[in-house]
Amino acid sequence: MWKLALRRHDSGGCASISIGDFMTMQFNLFLPQMRLSFDQLVARAQAAETAGFVGMTGMDHLVPPMAAEQPMYEAIVTSTWIAAHTQRMSVGSLVLCDAFRHPAVLARQAVSIDHASNGRFELGIGWGSVPDEFATFGTGSMEPRERVARLRETLEVMRALWAGETIDFDGEYHQLVAARQEPKPLGRIPIVIGGTGPKTLALVRDYADWWNVHIGQIHRVQELRSQVGAAKASIQQMVALVPEGGDREAITALVKKRFGYSRPVIGNAEELVAHYLGLLGQGIERVYTWFCDFAAPETLAEFGETVIAAMKEN
Repeated sequence: MWKLALRRHDSGGCASISIGDFMTMQFNLFLPQMRLSFDQLVARAQAAETAGFVGMTGMDHLVPPMAAEQPMYEAIVTSTWIAAHTQRMSVGSLVLCDAFRHPAVLARQAVSIDHASNGRFELGIGWGSVPDEFATFGTGSMEPRERVARLRETLEVMRALWAGETIDFDGEYHQLVAARQEPKPLGRIPIVIGGTGPKTLALVRDYADWWNVHIGQIHRVQELRSQVGAAKASIQQMVALVPEGGDREAITALVKKRFGYSRPVIGNAEELVAHYLGLLGQGIERVYTWFCDFAAPETLAEFGETVIAAMKEN
């Protein structure tokens, strides 16, 4: 485990606090379920599990963003299929769009995967990152204020249903009368919510186990930490591993050509370990790693043998 020190400034001066004894880095494979068959998705999930990834996470859209012509599978079905073909990894989405599902349906889906996977489902949920989808498919409001308010109602309804309560709920967006669901979750279904706006931070504080921070806002993690309660911080980031003996220039050129807009991290194992150590020092405890080569199994294996192993050993 890495031994790190953070500097905390207060009126009494500067104090050093060790975080090495209670913070470790988790690696979760982020792999959009597009351009790949189910067999290819399963192969990558199993390779990731062997390599030491803690979970595999997809996306949730009605059409792939900026790739409308590409084939794509539905998020809940994909998570269920991946759970059925793995043993230890968590499954989920980064993130499910609240407007696509009624909370009673989503609550039932989440509990079903929770039981089928023996507690390995994580509920990533948000209020929608591609407003055009709402207009195209007529699924919800284009107004951010309304989408955030609807998400709060959804989380409140799901929490009550998961508790096994019989509920009456008369909200602006959801109405339930004497509603109850069984079975309850096996334990606590972890909730992941991303964002840095005031209303989203309040949702993180009130409901989330994980706070996913946009990579462009990582410098604000310590500033905003007091607003998210006990939620742990994560980020999603593209990465290109330069394998031992690999052609760095060729890999860099290809990555920049395909994904230059997203500023991926490019490096060999030693460089990536240093990079993730730096993120850990900033308070980031999980990285949703989005591999630029579509998570080729051999890449996952080398990443596990070098980067993940090094982070565990030191």
